[in-house]
Amino acid sequence: MKPLNTLDPQTTDPTVFRKRVGIAVIFVFICFSLLFLRLTYLQLIKQHDYTAAAESNRTVSIPIAATRGLVRDRNGEMLAQNYWAYSLDIDLNKLGSRKLNDVLDDLSTYVTITKSDRRRFQRLREEIGRLDSIPIRTQLTEEEVARFVANRWRFPGVNVSPNQFRYYPQKNTASHLIGYIGRISLREQNAIKAEGLENAYAGLASIGKVGIERSYETLLRGTPGSSTLEVTAGGRPVRNLNMTEATTGTNIELSIDLNLQRIAEAAFKKDTGAAIAIDPKTGEVLAFVSAPTYDPNYFPNGIDPETWEVLSQSPSKPLLNRAARGLYPIGSTFKPFMALAGLEYGIITPKTSVNDTGEFFYFGHRFRDSTGLPKGMVDLRRSIAISSDVYYYWLASELGIARIEPFMKQWGFGQLTGLDIVGEQQGNLPNPEWKKKRFNQRWFPGDTINIGIGQGYIQFTLLQLAHATASLANRGVVMQPHLVRRTIDPQTGKSEWLYQTPIKTIPLKKANIEAVINGMVDVTTTGTARRIFENTPYKVAGKTGTAQVVTIAQDKKYDAKKLAREHHDHALFVAFAPADNPKIAVAVLKENGGFGAQAAAPIAKAMLDYWILGRNDMNLPAPAHLRGAPIPSADFPVPPKASPASQGAAR
Repeated sequence: MKPLNTLDPQTTDPTVFRKRVGIAVIFVFICFSLLFLRLTYLQLIKQHDYTAAAESNRTVSIPIAATRGLVRDRNGEMLAQNYWAYSLDIDLNKLGSRKLNDVLDDLSTYVTITKSDRRRFQRLREEIGRLDSIPIRTQLTEEEVARFVANRWRFPGVNVSPNQFRYYPQKNTASHLIGYIGRISLREQNAIKAEGLENAYAGLASIGKVGIERSYETLLRGTPGSSTLEVTAGGRPVRNLNMTEATTGTNIELSIDLNLQRIAEAAFKKDTGAAIAIDPKTGEVLAFVSAPTYDPNYFPNGIDPETWEVLSQSPSKPLLNRAARGLYPIGSTFKPFMALAGLEYGIITPKTSVNDTGEFFYFGHRFRDSTGLPKGMVDLRRSIAISSDVYYYWLASELGIARIEPFMKQWGFGQLTGLDIVGEQQGNLPNPEWKKKRFNQRWFPGDTINIGIGQGYIQFTLLQLAHATASLANRGVVMQPHLVRRTIDPQTGKSEWLYQTPIKTIPLKKANIEAVINGMVDVTTTGTARRIFENTPYKVAGKTGTAQVVTIAQDKKYDAKKLAREHHDHALFVAFAPADNPKIAVAVLKENGGFGAQAAAPIAKAMLDYWILGRNDMNLPAPAHLRGAPIPSADFPVPPKASPASQGAAR
């Protein structure tokens, strides 16, 4: 049979033709139905999403970085401020096929780029990510800006822009206190994302790294704004549709008196150590010294590797905050608190006497006085004045660690003080459980005896010692130590005063605390620090301390001449004055300084003389409270905003 040819015009059977037409109609219907459904989906269901996408192609939002808040001392002296300058930035993602070194070589014909600049750039590149815009030079001169702008077409991916920079006008003074800001690292970027703070850091390239800059980062950084621009398809701006102004960061006033800080820092000369002064009645930290210091201006724009190596590798460790992070035995400055513990537990009375023969024996073990000399019959007051080790060896053995540890804890020893600065160390107030966990050893009676004179397993910060001394001066009323006195809204000038109420009051008998303070007054009149405070016109309660760095055998005498400098004893001194109505409490530690009376007490006296009498050798004006000066105005000088033109260049 001849096959049917559907194309043959002679074919008379329409069935096949109708079938094929029907299939075609169904196919077309399905296609139009799918098209209709797709259009319905796009125009009705996804209308909002695509409208937003279209709008985003038409507009672009540019973040406006907030001006960082300012920081000053209690008298209005500026510690951290801002300034505007041009920087030369490289976007590594837009260099194309050109090698970075070739770009830098060409750039150096128009703008000075040193080897140090290149090394600093490489360090920043490693820290903040390869695809970020990184400054190769900051603080360009007007001539350099002009030369680059004239040749800008040669350098895709390179831009000059006005930026706000941080400046620390006091330089090395109070550097550990104020800290510094630096470029946001990859680790910090990840932390910001994890905490959902991307919007808070929009337009910002820097973050507080240490000190007040880090501790009060949330207040200081301010709130960024934004500018919404209408752009062409090529990204060219047409007009400004909307602008939200950035909110300037909160200004901060510290409790620090910079002149007192300068006097204390100068007193250390080239030695290492720390000193802290606190107002016992308020908890305000008046001076916060860690020696040696450093210039924080090295850090905001990225520190060059050579300077970083000098600072980080120096034997004197200038970057270490010794005041809050250094851990030390505190020697005989622990004795007033031991005496108070003995009185409060009823182990001793002010008249309890011990025969100081220069050594103390406990079950056949010999504990020698640091001087090796007998002091005869010693009561509580004299034990503090002449710093009898034997008295406190005996007292510690009578008290036992089960009573010493909880009593000292309430004074803040081995506890975080809560000072408003990041990085405070907790230290160690030992007990049997701690030793078992740390060394897998039981607690021996000799461990307790060593603690009686501030040695053994004890490790405290000078901050803890200063805090405890201030609480003792305040007769057991404990105030929160703090560095920030008040915060100030830059828009309204409204102040918020911080830390005004006591934390707690340690339950003490008035007679007991006065007995201890009387012994501390004797330290400066007839005792170990009498020569330093001779003819002082105000009454000082103090205590010297000498803390061993290396253990000396009990049958040998300490001889500094036979030891390396780093093995010399630490020198300590604590004091408050006037003893009857204290206005200042100080704690001083000079590392490897030897005897506290010779090395640490003179620094403390310089601080006390300035705060109480206004005396100093630096020709500085007397403190404001002696001059009757008013509290400085809440107004801070605010740096001028960038002009619209410069903001456009920044974009």
